[in-house]
Amino acid sequence: MRINSIDAVRGLTVAAMLLVNDAGDWSHVYPWLEHAEWHGCTPPDFIFPIFLLIVGVSINLALGPRLEAGANATELARPVLLRAARIVLLGIALHVVAMLLLNGRGFRLFGVLQRTGICFAVAGLLAIHLRSARAQWAVFAAIVLGYWALLMAGGSLEPGLNLPDRVDSALLGHLAYQYDAASGIGHDPEGIVGTLPSLATVILGLRAGDWLRRGRTRTLALAGAAAMLAGGLWSLVLPLNKQLWTSSFVLWTGGFGMLVIALAHQLIDVRGWPALGRAMGLNAIAAYAGSWIATCVIEGSGIMGPLYATIFSRPLTPLLGPWAASLAFAACFTALFWLAMAGAEKRGWRITI
Repeated sequence: MRINSIDAVRGLTVAAMLLVNDAGDWSHVYPWLEHAEWHGCTPPDFIFPIFLLIVGVSINLALGPRLEAGANATELARPVLLRAARIVLLGIALHVVAMLLLNGRGFRLFGVLQRTGICFAVAGLLAIHLRSARAQWAVFAAIVLGYWALLMAGGSLEPGLNLPDRVDSALLGHLAYQYDAASGIGHDPEGIVGTLPSLATVILGLRAGDWLRRGRTRTLALAGAAAMLAGGLWSLVLPLNKQLWTSSFVLWTGGFGMLVIALAHQLIDVRGWPALGRAMGLNAIAAYAGSWIATCVIEGSGIMGPLYATIFSRPLTPLLGPWAASLAFAACFTALFWLAMAGAEKRGWRITI
């Protein structure tokens, strides 16, 4: 079951990823285009949670009608696990590409697609084998409350001292996003322990997808507002933190995503507004992977510096400043992939894994 608004929100989310990840000059990035350094939540911090929320929505839209029609659980589980494995392997392959093309870059085991694939697998199995809303809510509550308890038991939320960082240091070592060999301290924003609360975000998407599929948009919007309120209040004792994916962050960003989905559904599916972003949404992983490879090629070949200086920095910096020039590069880069995905949609091409 496809819903245009979901494809549109997914596509806009991927476009936002590209815009944030591909600055022309990392020394000049507007504050509202940067992730929070540690505690806090800036606009870019909403992007990955909304993407994972959409993963949960899409699982419900795909599996819900088939489960209600009596489809065999084993027959449904196999393609879920196979697709999850392909997503994880693609994420690893992209990190191999980065290691080979970018001088001095080591191999990183975990990442955005790896976390997405793992959450897709577990949430898909939950949707198949744990079908009642009450049971799924129970798992969601157990995760967010249990993770809060784990973080508090860890004794600190500070970088390098918190429980997720200590686990990543011990189990990932130099395969983490950051690792200091001298101190033995590692950190990975998509690491091992933080994948658990990310799963809670996807489960929230499962429930959002069920409401959307049944036309309960008002319930979806009210639940989103309630989740944001709960997350905001919880943040008074458990800070919002994307890198730790704190339980308050799950509710705050998940609630916002539910409001976005409810609004998009009302505007696009009900009122007939154009599904802006749908082309990117139909080939979301292809756009993400393609942009990753393009970035590695441009950076690794050494043409990024001259290209940026000639087309963006020299003409735009005197007029608009270096921050605007950096953003202009990111916007053009994103627009190129937007046009490529629009062309693929026009020809009926779907690039799936």
